[in-house]
Amino acid sequence: MNEDELGPEQAALMRARLHIRGGKRRLSQGKISAGILTLYDALLFGMEWFVLSDDRRETLMVHEQDNLRNDRDTYAVLVRSGVLDGRFDYAAFDSLVEYASNNEMPDYDYPPLVGSIDSVMTQLGIMPFDESQLPPEDPKTF
Repeated sequence: MNEDELGPEQAALMRARLHIRGGKRRLSQGKISAGILTLYDALLFGMEWFVLSDDRRETLMVHEQDNLRNDRDTYAVLVRSGVLDGRFDYAAFDSLVEYASNNEMPDYDYPPLVGSIDSVMTQLGIMPFDESQLPPEDPKTF
């Protein structure tokens, strides 16, 4: 992926989609912690993609104290603005990511998390997408 050629907005969109695909693959392979962390990256790139667009950013209710470079603030702004319905518990997901970054989680029941991430990504406009439009996966990737 040539990010310079794509530009920041399209590169963030591509990364979000690549991380969705990679995160789900890792989860299905039993690499639960790695899958959770990859889905977290997907969510961050998805929110970044949304706010990088001048047209979409104009629709947001951003307060003076909001920092759109901070993922928690960005999520709150997206909920406040009605882009996201707020049903996804971002604080709980953030805690899960923190735990997954330091621990293996072989018994974690991940399908509900995948459903929640899919819902957020759909609300953002990241999903659905045609996986054939993505670069092929590198089999050497973890």
